[in-house]
Amino acid sequence: MPSLRDYRDRIASVKSTRKITSAMKMVAASKLRKAQEQAEASQPYAQSMAEMMARVAGGVVVSDASSPLLVGTGSDQKHLLVIVTADRGLCGGFNGNLVKKARAKIKELQDMGKDISIVCVGRKGRDLLRSDFGKKIEQKFIGITGASKVEFADASQITEYVLERFDAGGFDVCHLVYNEFVSVLTQKPSVQQIIPFALLESEAVEKAPKKDEKTKEGLSSPYDFEPEEEQILNALLPRNIGVQIFRSLLDSSAGEQAARMTAMDNATRNAGEMIDSLTLAYNRARQAYITKELIEIISGAEAV
Repeated sequence: MPSLRDYRDRIASVKSTRKITSAMKMVAASKLRKAQEQAEASQPYAQSMAEMMARVAGGVVVSDASSPLLVGTGSDQKHLLVIVTADRGLCGGFNGNLVKKARAKIKELQDMGKDISIVCVGRKGRDLLRSDFGKKIEQKFIGITGASKVEFADASQITEYVLERFDAGGFDVCHLVYNEFVSVLTQKPSVQQIIPFALLESEAVEKAPKKDEKTKEGLSSPYDFEPEEEQILNALLPRNIGVQIFRSLLDSSAGEQAARMTAMDNATRNAGEMIDSLTLAYNRARQAYITKELIEIISGAEAV
């Protein structure tokens, strides 16, 4: 049976842990507000970008001369996965769930006989995938998602690398694997194809208001473009990749802070429950110890 000192030391230790988790919860809540505001502020631009892509692409006749970012390379043997995770842990299943999703996607592609290469954005993704897929990790970007504010320049570094690898023939299809920020309590691991551009899956087409047939037709050809639609599309396609990567970084940053706030809140409450349980056990042990001493004193007095 633990001694009274053991109980006191354990209670003091758990109280110290509770102070730390409570402080981490408040810090995460503060960072979450900033990250969520930044993510919400970027949504109008991302949505307008998707709508413009859909309008322009709707008037383009796809041919062999079209941009490879639109039509692909003619093959789908080589796949690149850009996996966006956090740089730090202590955020519940945020990183674990995403890596599980990435592993499932990798296994699916490997079962189809595809060649896989990985770009890790975030330290945790690299650490969790290194044991099984270390040889497939060709590049890593550390310190982006953990920054106090995610900048578009950070996304541009990743975009430039991806486009350079694509131009060099390093892959045929690129998937973006990230945690979509749904709400403070929900972060959804998602896989999005960004190369080649999937016109039929364009968010602009899916999210366009469907008031009447004219609105639906409005995405295809309501304007005359100068220069030609294909030239505009060739300029928009690389920028769209940057926008999608930037959006994934913002979602991941906000989701990380939300997951950490929730995890630290649960840890703080669990620490409080443990302190109550240990205090009760300490009081019982102390009462038993006092009772034992009284019995010894009385027994000794009666013996005299």
